[in-house]
Amino acid sequence: MLPMPALCWLCALPLRFAHHGICSCCLRGLPKLPMLCPRCGLPASSLRSPCGRCLREPPAWQALICVTGYHAPLSHWIHQLKFSRVTALKVMLARLLLLSWLYAYRTRLLTRPDLLLCVPLHHRRGWQRGYNQTALLAQPLARWLGCEFSQGLRRHYQGALQHQLSAKQRRTNLRGAFGLEIAVRGRHIALIDDVITTGSTVEEISRFLLAQGAASVQVWCLCRTL
Repeated sequence: MLPMPALCWLCALPLRFAHHGICSCCLRGLPKLPMLCPRCGLPASSLRSPCGRCLREPPAWQALICVTGYHAPLSHWIHQLKFSRVTALKVMLARLLLLSWLYAYRTRLLTRPDLLLCVPLHHRRGWQRGYNQTALLAQPLARWLGCEFSQGLRRHYQGALQHQLSAKQRRTNLRGAFGLEIAVRGRHIALIDDVITTGSTVEEISRFLLAQGAASVQVWCLCRTL
């Protein structure tokens, strides 16, 4: 029997390369990013120089990479991956993130990471969902990049859901929330998340990793709320 051809997640036409998940036409049609600050990933006037916000109060991480703003179709795919158990999306979404990082790597001369970490879920929330969606993204990324992936970053307590809190409450909610089960001293780390809104979670984790001796931290996400 002939295998059924893989179809593009957007236009449903057959794909030449099944693992791509999205055809080249639909890939070119994804929402384009405006000019973003290379440090914080928010709208700015330069792709190479930190924005005024970062000059005044830079985030703990050294660079932020995102695929799009929080728009369809990625926002819909992320919701399916997180809440509807459509884990078949993981390779296609990871590839979109890889393409975004490769472009930034060439144009911004970023450091190549030697360790990938994912933003952790509390074990109770992970048990309820059955998986950590950011780990599903990080696993193929580490394989393609030839670097180490670890889930050695842990969340000690669950706290309130971040999206239900104000920016100030988010920062307070995360203090002391994370721990490490691996050594990160001297490592160049890419921290993987699905959506970044205020950046409170990745800010707290980045500060924690740098305090533990990490050489640098980049933040990679599918969507950045702009």
